[in-house]
Amino acid sequence: MPGWIVRNYDLDFLKKFSLVLVFLAALTVGLIVFAMYLQHSMLPYEPNPLAVQRTEARIAPVGAVYAGETGAAAQAQAAAAAAASAASQVAYGGTLDGSVIYGNLCAGCHTSGAGGAPKLDAAGMGARAAKGVELLYTHAIDGFQGDTGVMPAKGGNPALTDEQVRATVDWMLANVK
Repeated sequence: MPGWIVRNYDLDFLKKFSLVLVFLAALTVGLIVFAMYLQHSMLPYEPNPLAVQRTEARIAPVGAVYAGETGAAAQAQAAAAAAASAASQVAYGGTLDGSVIYGNLCAGCHTSGAGGAPKLDAAGMGARAAKGVELLYTHAIDGFQGDTGVMPAKGGNPALTDEQVRATVDWMLANVK
């Protein structure tokens, strides 16, 4: 016998068996793709939280309507919440300690004399104090631009309250050397 003899019915079986294997492989790939499609189409869409936050801020009502006794209570509660929020936005925790504010904000210019800022000595702040404390308060709160230099409003920190600026000016005047 010279080896394997392949007969016609064996070749016919191999052809049909190969066709069945190709069909089953194609069916498997098709089912996998269909399952992936179903899985992704059934999952809920989760939007970007930042986009949701921006959209909610954009469409939020500008004001509120308060009517009757419950409206007055809600209005008082909203005013209290707004006051608390505003108080939390005050610079340096709302401290009226002039040394804290001076050390954190004012010392940069008033120690070196940058931008024509008067130093804490008789020639600097002492000469300015002779013009009157109210004028110093006004220039410190509203800002000032003159021949000798520039003072930004509230030292460049708009979160400072007028009382904080006054307390800092008072502290600076008390510490003139």
